[in-house]
Amino acid sequence: MDRIALTAGALYVIVLLRAGGTFAVGWLAGAGARRSRFAERISSAKFRRAERAIQRWGAPVVAVSFLTVGFQTAANFLAGSMRMPLRRYLPALFVGGAAWALIYATAGLGVLAVLGRLFAERTALGVSAVAVLLAVCGVVVYRRRRAALPSGDTVDEES
Repeated sequence: MDRIALTAGALYVIVLLRAGGTFAVGWLAGAGARRSRFAERISSAKFRRAERAIQRWGAPVVAVSFLTVGFQTAANFLAGSMRMPLRRYLPALFVGGAAWALIYATAGLGVLAVLGRLFAERTALGVSAVAVLLAVCGVVVYRRRRAALPSGDTVDEES
């Protein structure tokens, strides 16, 4: 249990620094955009309504974003660039970050323990499991890239 607590504590510090840093970079980017040639565009009534909605209701989205893969950075950056008040952002960061750290500490250590035992006792099975995992990741990346292409573009199979 001490190992899980230590891992969760370390992960919690990491997620607070990473997500908080992303929020700060978003805040600075938003401040820069407000002083740039885009200032007129982001001062429209529609943009201000969106900004107020995020400032008011974005905290639950930030907290839940820690339970997703790939959305955390966008949610934290957007919260910063849209000037979510710290009194709303910080509780969401602390709660969401704690959930993230606990999930990754328990599940992550469990997966590492299983893989360690698998490689120690049945090396061929361990290598096969990692190969299957890499293949699945490769298929997912390929499909996402292909789906992200504009409708007229195709992947050139020959090059």
